[in-house]
Amino acid sequence: MAFHIPRDPEAFGRIRVALRHHLKHHGTFEVVGVSGGADSLALAAACSVEAPGVRAVIVDHQLQDGSAEVARTAAAHVRAMGLDATVETITVPGNGEAAARKARYQALRAHGQTIATAHTLDDQAETFLVAAARGNPGGMLPVRAGIHRPLLEIRRADTHAACAELGLDPWHDPHNTQDRFLRVRIRELIDDHPATPALAHAARRAAADREAVATWAGRIDPTDVHALAEVPEAVRREAITAFIRDCGGAPTGTSISMVEALVTDWKGQGEVQVGGGISIARRGWRLGKSNQSGTI
Repeated sequence: MAFHIPRDPEAFGRIRVALRHHLKHHGTFEVVGVSGGADSLALAAACSVEAPGVRAVIVDHQLQDGSAEVARTAAAHVRAMGLDATVETITVPGNGEAAARKARYQALRAHGQTIATAHTLDDQAETFLVAAARGNPGGMLPVRAGIHRPLLEIRRADTHAACAELGLDPWHDPHNTQDRFLRVRIRELIDDHPATPALAHAARRAAADREAVATWAGRIDPTDVHALAEVPEAVRREAITAFIRDCGGAPTGTSISMVEALVTDWKGQGEVQVGGGISIARRGWRLGKSNQSGTI
């Protein structure tokens, strides 16, 4: 499978500049995640020039027919670029996007603790609106918890154009056309919309604000009702959000507010369901995790 960079490719040039800027300001990474789609192939191609020592990892979730062939093709593309490539075939425990995402990152981290993903400006805007629709708006940072996102200022149109310039035939995920998914419905609304860059900017600001709040929230005990009551609402809600995740739940705007009410509007109410068969309950001046077998 041949790979050739033509002279002065416009779109690919923009992606290379974005990656170069990221490496300069945020440092390098060990692994680049590749799905075979346009975004990740364009990033892998840029890595082959700007960060040739990284390893590409392709995760086959086995959730769609033909996924093994998609993974093999992606690996062949990446190897033609001169990068090392590994296919990880996994079984996703549970259902839904969150379970698949968690399993994917576990597979990627088996190859390195610093990972680059190909999230674009369009993904940033979508993430902001999806999170807002669930009552907990936020965004993505260029680097957080070892995850690097060097293409957050690049439009999805540029990654597709870059693949065309490079002669790459990207995989098109059929899930991206199924409007039963909230993200797909939002994508259809904002695709090529002039407000998309502004939404992405708002998402990044929200992510930076949340990072500062999370730093503060991480210094308090989320099970201590007194400690939670004494901090500002934003810090309290962030601490509760992290606590729900740590307990194995899936925080939503509603569940966060209901757990917060155990602190700020205590009337002896019962436990709060937070997803995954997990509940949060108040016992005296402490919050604790409950499941079907009782409080842990």
